[in-house]
Amino acid sequence: MTEAGVTAAQSPVAQTIDLLGDRLTLAILREVFIDHVRRFSQWIDRTGAPPAMLTARLNALVAAGLMERRPQTSGSDRHDYLLTDLGIATWEILASVWAWQREWSPEGLLQPELVHIDCGHRGPPQLMCRHCDRAVDLRDTQLELDPQSLVLAAGSGRRRSTRTPPSVSRADLQFTEVMEAIGDRWSALVTGLALSGVRRFNEFQSALKISPTTLTERLVRLSEVQILTRSDHGNGREYVLTPRGRGMFPIFAFLLSWTQLAHPDALSLGPKLRHRGCGSWLLPALRCRGCDALLERTSVHFEPFPFGTGLPR
Repeated sequence: MTEAGVTAAQSPVAQTIDLLGDRLTLAILREVFIDHVRRFSQWIDRTGAPPAMLTARLNALVAAGLMERRPQTSGSDRHDYLLTDLGIATWEILASVWAWQREWSPEGLLQPELVHIDCGHRGPPQLMCRHCDRAVDLRDTQLELDPQSLVLAAGSGRRRSTRTPPSVSRADLQFTEVMEAIGDRWSALVTGLALSGVRRFNEFQSALKISPTTLTERLVRLSEVQILTRSDHGNGREYVLTPRGRGMFPIFAFLLSWTQLAHPDALSLGPKLRHRGCGSWLLPALRCRGCDALLERTSVHFEPFPFGTGLPR
């Protein structure tokens, strides 16, 4: 136990990264939102994931409260997997991941397109503050945290390598580019700190209590995929967000917001974003760029890429 009485494995932010920063988990959720997949055999056919790995991910989603099992009506001992309200609340995270990939990733055109049902507008939405209805970008927010929360989040636990072979076979489900930033705990925390304005090597190391070797490896990797760019400005190394890196902000805003929804009794144990424009904690939402309406899950649908046009599946 730490001084706060909470282990690293119990850090809300760490749990969110470990659960949702996973390509197969995102692939499972993608198929639910796009084609209402609910059966184990359907995910096997669509993702090509090994059965044992798919079972583990579905069990994790059930244990975390994002899905529930219901017996199939056929009378067999098989179950359907249905999203709970907490699972449905991940739709904004998925929409932000898809929007980022469509703009910044070579495989982006394979990702679904968001369509606003009411006005018919197609394309990426705009991030907004639900408290004051104003548009929000990275420059409009300030990250506030207890340093202990970062130590908790960075503590012992799963550390997937983002460069392990994809657990799914379809190109549109691999999320290769975005996994470099959210696919393991260290990378996600380094990217999150960069979004908050941290630039210097020693500042990253001090905040995360991370070994120089591990930090160097993550910073090099994030630079290779052009999320960060290295600068030798001043008296030390600096790592500055590229436009591609700044485009990650909505993903992280919704990951933090969803963490607060999933762990309402542990709000003090994780970073929070304050919206400078209204002074409130940021409660992010999505707005249609066509008609400026607030987008809810029931007011949008996701149109998948029409396969058969020559791009790989």
